Amino acid sequence: MFENLIFEDPQFFWLLLLIPLAVAWYIWQRNRQTAVLRISSIQGFKANPGILGKLRPVLFFLRLLVLSLVITALARPRSVDVSTRSSSTLGIDIVMAIDVSASMLARDLEPNRLEATKNVAADFIKNRPGDRIGLVVYAGESFTKTPITSDKSIVLSSLEDVKYNNVLENGTAIGMGLATAVNRLKDSKAESKVIILLTDGMNNAGFIEPKIASELALEYGIKTYTIGVGSNGTALSPIAIRPDGSFQYGRVPVEIDEDLLKEIAQDTGGKYFRATNNEKLEEIYEEIDSLEKTEIEEFKFYNYEEKFRPLILLAGFLLIFEVLLRFTFFRSFI
Repeated sequence: MFENLIFEDPQFFWLLLLIPLAVAWYIWQRNRQTAVLRISSIQGFKANPGILGKLRPVLFFLRLLVLSLVITALARPRSVDVSTRSSSTLGIDIVMAIDVSASMLARDLEPNRLEATKNVAADFIKNRPGDRIGLVVYAGESFTKTPITSDKSIVLSSLEDVKYNNVLENGTAIGMGLATAVNRLKDSKAESKVIILLTDGMNNAGFIEPKIASELALEYGIKTYTIGVGSNGTALSPIAIRPDGSFQYGRVPVEIDEDLLKEIAQDTGGKYFRATNNEKLEEIYEEIDSLEKTEIEEFKFYNYEEKFRPLILLAGFLLIFEVLLRFTFFRSFI
């Protein structure tokens, strides 16, 4: 009943200080009007005072209640219902291109490179409420997992489904992954277009050269952030598949074409990052998040419902009731 109740003019509550003053005045006046008669004995006075005389103060307290209700009504109680609407003033369209080759199962990140990437990317997506995001996966070839959309639940669900399988040709086609991401963004009308390309290897597959793909990104005004994932030295990586379908792991040198990734980022106005562990990967996505901010304008709508009218009506009813009592039942005591 009192949820979201506010008072528009709470300064009127200072008038409630009149109530204790009125009570003190009433007591003083009543004592002043009571006559004192000194007699030796009251045995001859057997009559009991009527009940109306005992209830006489009810009239005064009714008036105090009326006064309290009127003061509360003057403070203008009202309930408020607040609704909000957000409007992006600078929209950003983002495509995340993720390497899903077998080497992404290396365990130098916990639990492996691919799962660590998915976990951090999911947090990144949740923190971009005003942007549209798409998802591209690539290995020896590439395809669009999710077109750019503002529905984050769809993107997160698709990201959760990303895993290594033998559907894609094995290898690392960086040029193909970048070109597919560019294709998803080239017709975008967003103020800013961004690709986040993540890989743990070198370009060794695909029929589109990374240089060509980065030139396309530049032509369409698409900024590209590149991330190289993998520790320095060697990492425990898949080296063979057992008869039961599970991977056999061994120590494999980490080879990331950092020069290529730096060139792609520099040519398109982006930045290159190296993630050697889980913490560094999280920091990279946080930095990209801070570099590519979306300005969101929030509008608030207030719906007020005035609550003073019932108080005034109740005060009027009690005042009329008090007057009727004063001139009927209590008439002889005034």
